[in-house]
Amino acid sequence: MGAMWFNFNVMQPAFKTVAVIGRYNTAEIAESLLGLAALLQQRGCTVLIEEKTAANIGRNGFSIGDYAAIGAQAELAVVLGGDGSMLSAARHLAAHGVPLVGVNQGRLGFMTDIAFSPMRETIELLLSGQYTIEERTMLEARVLRGEKEIFRTQALNDIVVNKGATGRMIEFLVHIDGQFVYDLRSDGIIVATPTGSTAYALSSNGPILQPNVPGIALVPVCPHTLSNRPITVSDRCVIEITLKQRAIGASLHFDGQPHSELTVDDKVIVRRAAHSIRFVHPPGYSYYAMLREKLHWSEM
Repeated sequence: MGAMWFNFNVMQPAFKTVAVIGRYNTAEIAESLLGLAALLQQRGCTVLIEEKTAANIGRNGFSIGDYAAIGAQAELAVVLGGDGSMLSAARHLAAHGVPLVGVNQGRLGFMTDIAFSPMRETIELLLSGQYTIEERTMLEARVLRGEKEIFRTQALNDIVVNKGATGRMIEFLVHIDGQFVYDLRSDGIIVATPTGSTAYALSSNGPILQPNVPGIALVPVCPHTLSNRPITVSDRCVIEITLKQRAIGASLHFDGQPHSELTVDDKVIVRRAAHSIRFVHPPGYSYYAMLREKLHWSEM
């Protein structure tokens, strides 16, 4: 899944219908959001403001739509916020095939390529057809309680089983494609995509995976056996995590979002999702340059 380069020298904008999505507490960036919407409209785009964003900044004459409407109509979604905003938009829009580009209003911003100060100039470049598109793998997770599925979700970064509010380690079995891997006592385990390899998994000493690597990282969190190291498996694998007696109080998180508590004998089944999300990158984007900047590599 390599990046594809587009450079169309046309008068019409490269994206005719563009959705604008902001953090839900968007009052402090309302001016930026409205300025962006106005710029897009001036360039001939039909602008659609996500409904919860509009609830914070007002309609201001623009069309409003929920994620279903954005999925049906938009050719691009511009997200103003941090990585959390991008993760939320990705989960909502992956099935619709709407590509995303992020304007960084957060902290690190591994997924938000556009800096806030040159936002106008960069958006102009995208509208003129100067961009690359890159596909990013997503995960699907199902929770089985006995034979009954009690929860299903998707994630762009990671699926995490952890000890929840309890102060003690939990215990669980891990199988990959039906083969027993280990019986692990730890604070939890992170199942991460290449995109998520620079998130929670990185802080737990997991590997950094280039985005187009077809792999999934399994990263134990504070394992009781110190030799238990992170491993990377094919993204065609099916990963099964079965909670044991010592897992009372465990919980499931997806992209940092909590799910209700897990209980003994619950199974968490994780596999690659049917849909990927597409990221739009501005000219000059480099994954390695992003890592150098965000992780402060090569600093003296």
